[in-house]
Amino acid sequence: MTPRWDLLVVGAGPAGCATALGALQAGPGLRVALLDRAGFPRDKACGDGVAAEAIDLLRDVGVSGLVDDWRPVRTLRLSRDGHHAARAMARPAWVVPRAVLDHRLLRAAQQAGATLVRHRVRSVQRVGGAVMVDDRLQAPVLVGADGAQSVVRRSMSASRPRTAIALRGYAPTPPERRGAQVIAFRGGRRPGYAWSFDRGDGLANVGYGEILAGRRAHSTRADMLSRLEALLPGAAHGAGDWRGAQLPLAGWHWRPPGGPVLLAGDAAGVVNPMTGEGIYDAVATGLAAGRAAAEAIAAGRPEHAGVRYRAAVRSVLARHQRHAAAAASLCRHGAVLEAGLRASAADQQIFDDLVELGLARGTITARLVRGLARELVRPERATAATEETG
Repeated sequence: MTPRWDLLVVGAGPAGCATALGALQAGPGLRVALLDRAGFPRDKACGDGVAAEAIDLLRDVGVSGLVDDWRPVRTLRLSRDGHHAARAMARPAWVVPRAVLDHRLLRAAQQAGATLVRHRVRSVQRVGGAVMVDDRLQAPVLVGADGAQSVVRRSMSASRPRTAIALRGYAPTPPERRGAQVIAFRGGRRPGYAWSFDRGDGLANVGYGEILAGRRAHSTRADMLSRLEALLPGAAHGAGDWRGAQLPLAGWHWRPPGGPVLLAGDAAGVVNPMTGEGIYDAVATGLAAGRAAAEAIAAGRPEHAGVRYRAAVRSVLARHQRHAAAAASLCRHGAVLEAGLRASAADQQIFDDLVELGLARGTITARLVRGLARELVRPERATAATEETG
């Protein structure tokens, strides 16, 4: 007989585990299966940054102590072509390897009642009133949280989002970059940035990422390492564990389809297009998908899970995504990006607004707009305003 579940979640990363946690909070008796081809713990290419706002969301579904044994990072340093902004963030972030973070989230989901099923999903189809996986597993609702190359997204014939690529490694943290997240931006036709994020244990997550300009565009590993070295000299010295990744970026509008098949996290293409940050959006969409699935099942209308999910993410993320897409477009213009750095160096609140926009669910605030306008029309302020202030 085909095993039957109440909810199938494809992918046991942050989005998938958040889906299970959201569903089990809303419906504690649900039979939830997390399907993943990997054994845990397992590594994954990522900047490893975890914002305090993501921790807040997980705490709301009972996940406590997730990063308590990792050192918080309070300083963020931004630069481009001699323009700098360096300040303490209003709230700290943590740099936790995905091999650690994802395993802890999986254990939390299992403790809440989810079951991990080791399985590589190859096909998803609707059969009558159920969603079937590989003719082996079925449930009335399925959530695809299976990453950038999502099998579930392809099964829905959903369009492929715009993509960025990134290369990540781990290197010894030099003294001048300890206790900080450091980002150096690169302009041009294919904008990108290099990063060095101190983990607090002697190592830093280092890497380089850029937006792909067209379907045939590509960069080799050597290209990306060269750009990393040019932007952050010495950051990759002694580095290892290099991994590449694709980042499906959020656009101006995201309208999840109705029906019993939902997408969350990278599978949904909700990575912040301004920064490449994906953990917050993965957790937020996963929780919303799980809750929507549980509510639809409880109402006896699992086919309405997608409609419930659409309403939930509209209230949680729609405005933020539009503003992040607008900011990403503006940041492709070097003058605007440099004005933003100068404004951030001069005003802590503008700096905080930019951080919130890039790492969580912030928006383009009136104060930020005024600061950008002031710096764009008064370029004589550039020299004085680019000094580091924190």
